[in-house]
Amino acid sequence: MRLKQRPEDFQVTESWRFDEDRHGRHVVYLMDKQKLSTFDAVERICARFKIPRAAVSYCGLKDKQGRTTQLVAIQGREIELQDPDLRLKPLGRTAAPLSAANTTSNRFAVTVRDLSDDDVARLPASIAEVRRLGVVNYFDSQRFGSLKHGQGFIVKDLMRGDFEAALKNVLARPSELDRSDDARVKGFWKEHWGDWERRNPYPGAERYQAVTRWLRTHPDDFRGALLRTEPRWRALQVFAYQSWLWNEGVKQYLRDVVGIRNLLSVKYQAGALLFPHALDADRARLLEGKTFPLLAPATRFADPVVERAALSVLGREDMTLASLAIPGTPEIHFDPEERPLLVHPGRLAVGEARPDELNRGRFRVNVAFTLPPGAYATLVVKRLFQWTLAPHRDERRRGRGEGDEATAAPATAPAAAPKQERAARAPSSAPAHAAEEQPKLGFLARRRAEKQARAARRAAAKKR
Repeated sequence: MRLKQRPEDFQVTESWRFDEDRHGRHVVYLMDKQKLSTFDAVERICARFKIPRAAVSYCGLKDKQGRTTQLVAIQGREIELQDPDLRLKPLGRTAAPLSAANTTSNRFAVTVRDLSDDDVARLPASIAEVRRLGVVNYFDSQRFGSLKHGQGFIVKDLMRGDFEAALKNVLARPSELDRSDDARVKGFWKEHWGDWERRNPYPGAERYQAVTRWLRTHPDDFRGALLRTEPRWRALQVFAYQSWLWNEGVKQYLRDVVGIRNLLSVKYQAGALLFPHALDADRARLLEGKTFPLLAPATRFADPVVERAALSVLGREDMTLASLAIPGTPEIHFDPEERPLLVHPGRLAVGEARPDELNRGRFRVNVAFTLPPGAYATLVVKRLFQWTLAPHRDERRRGRGEGDEATAAPATAPAAAPKQERAARAPSSAPAHAAEEQPKLGFLARRRAEKQARAARRAAAKKR
């Protein structure tokens, strides 16, 4: 299975509402973007029109890999922008900044490619199960970009009070996967760390100007420098770690409640996720309407099974609820929140399989559905085609020189998976020593090998 081979393969339309006020200070636009994250789009708007970031508000973050539409509001400014990959259409004015409350739902249209005959044949049963059970409301790989780029969870440095390490991760740790100007900016500061009087010559250095300006006059105040970063970005660093704790806690809860034999394993950026399947009505009812907490010092538990699962994850991290705080920095904090355990895709429609024009001899399928704000469309697709992402299948495919394009293997595993999950992921027929005989490849090496294998398959197909 492959996702997002073309930008138009992944389209998101935000359903929204706002109270129009023709005298309001905030000008509301419909933003149409392609191959840009919401942060990237806002960054371009602010740089081009010299608008403070705090003057721009939006309802939520939309995926970079695809074409998406969403609301954005700019305080006190009317602008016009019609770039090929970023367009703004004025809709009116409102009195207050936009927030998540202005989004009612998101409609997704996804083209799933590189499917085999067997994948197409198995799809109807999977659709029926998703309609019956829903999908576990995990946070998907997009939430964990810092793992992919080798930074780990920046907030863990902050929780240890190591503000310099955190700032180095932000400012001076270029990703090996990044070939953009931002990587060159970070490479410069990695080479010249502490020499804040130097001028960074690369485009995009102005993004960090508030941080480096502070360090010129306060060279040892790394905490103060971090507080010069954009508040919404800081909140996202906290939320990324909370999201991982939520995923791990929910996995443990599902093991405890439905049992490992009733769970499917699907790989993602931070390890593997577990999804219920083949549940009887009684077990399915146990999950329906359930919530699980995003952890914070103020979290309180009403269900002892939920409490045990959540605290077991903190125990593996050698933490307690009280550990979820940044010493001497109330500006960066963890907030408690309940998140629904399951999400049910609305108006789920799956088209007929068609020949895939990008992958010879394979099929593509169009899938459309609606989700509430904060739910991940990629997880719905992964659950529908879960057998293509099972960890043991990926190991077999790599052994044949094939790659999987739907999601990347984890770059950094924050903690070891429990023994039951590792057992569930291992092929039962494989000898115990087989995994040890396979050479272990790093993330980049795996990506290169997969890319070479795909190129070889395409070349072989052309010869045929």
